[in-house]
Amino acid sequence: MSSPATTASTASLPARPPAGTSGSAPRLRVPRKRRDRHSPGRPRRSVLLTVLTGLVVLYALVPLLWLVISTTKTQEGLAGSFGLWFDGDFALWDNISTTFTYNDGVFTRWLLNTLMYVGLGAGGATFLAVLGGYALAKFAFPGKRAVFAVVIGAVAVPGTALAVPTFLMFSKMGLTDTPWAVIIPSLISPFGLYLMWVFATEAIPTELMEAARIDGAGEVRTFFQVGLPLLAPGIVTVLLFTMVATWNNYFLPLIMLKDPDWYPLTLGLNSWNAQAATAGGEPVFNLVITGSLITILPLIAAFLLLQKYWQSGLAAGSVKE
Repeated sequence: MSSPATTASTASLPARPPAGTSGSAPRLRVPRKRRDRHSPGRPRRSVLLTVLTGLVVLYALVPLLWLVISTTKTQEGLAGSFGLWFDGDFALWDNISTTFTYNDGVFTRWLLNTLMYVGLGAGGATFLAVLGGYALAKFAFPGKRAVFAVVIGAVAVPGTALAVPTFLMFSKMGLTDTPWAVIIPSLISPFGLYLMWVFATEAIPTELMEAARIDGAGEVRTFFQVGLPLLAPGIVTVLLFTMVATWNNYFLPLIMLKDPDWYPLTLGLNSWNAQAATAGGEPVFNLVITGSLITILPLIAAFLLLQKYWQSGLAAGSVKE
C-alpha cells in the first residue's frame, strides 16, 4: 500500500496523454463574442437616409452656390451664361463697388436701417423675453396659467395675420412711415418668451436664488448677478431667432413704410428688382444679386460665432439628471 503522501503527490501530477497523441494538453477554445455591426458605437447605415440627407444638402447649398457665382457676372453675363458656372468677365469687385454707390449710395442707408431695426427690435425683444421668462419661471402669482395660455396662443398666431390690425392701430397714432412702426412690433416675441420661460425653469436652481437672498441680495441684484449668467445660452438662442426674424422681415415694412430712406435691405432690394418691370426702368439684377449676398453675410457670421451657445441653448432641459 502506498502512503498518503505518495498518493497526494501522484494526484497532483497532470494526467499522461494517451498513446498516439501529442504531448501537449488540448486547449479549450473560448467562444468569441460576435460584435454586432449595428451596436451603438457603430450605428446602422441606411442608404435611403444617406440619399435623403444628400438631397437636403443639395437643396441648401445649390442656391447659395448659384448666388456666389452670379455675383461675379455682369448684367449681360447673367443672361448669356449658365447659372452654375462663371462667365468670362469676373465682375465681383465692380458689382460690390457699384452696389454701394448706385442711386447715391442708398444701399448703405438700407444696411444701416436694417442694423438699427435689428439692434433695437431684436435686442429689445430678447431683453423683454429674458425678463418675462425669468419672472414666469421663478415667481408665483395669480393668473399665471392664464398668462401661459395667452403666450401659447400668441405663438400659434402667424405674424401676417396681425399685420393689418397693427397698421390700422399705428395709422391712428400717426406712427406709420416712421422707424417706430417697424421697431415696436418687433419688440414682441411670444416664442422667445416661451423659450426663456422653459429655459429659466431648468437653468436657475431655486436654492441658488434663496442663498443669494439670505446673503442680502435684492431681486434685481439676484437677477443680474445670479440668474443672468446662467441664462446666457438661452439668451443667445433667443437673440439669434429674433435677429433672423427681424433681419428677414419683409411684409411689416412693406405695409408700414413709404419713404425709401427708411427701407430695410429686404424692401430696398425688392424695389431694385422691380425697376425692370417699370416703364423706362433700368434692370440691375447684378446689383440685386450682389446685395443679396452682402445681406446674408452678417447672418452667416452671427451663426458661426454663436453656434456653440445656440446648440447648448437648444439642448437645455432635454436630459433630466
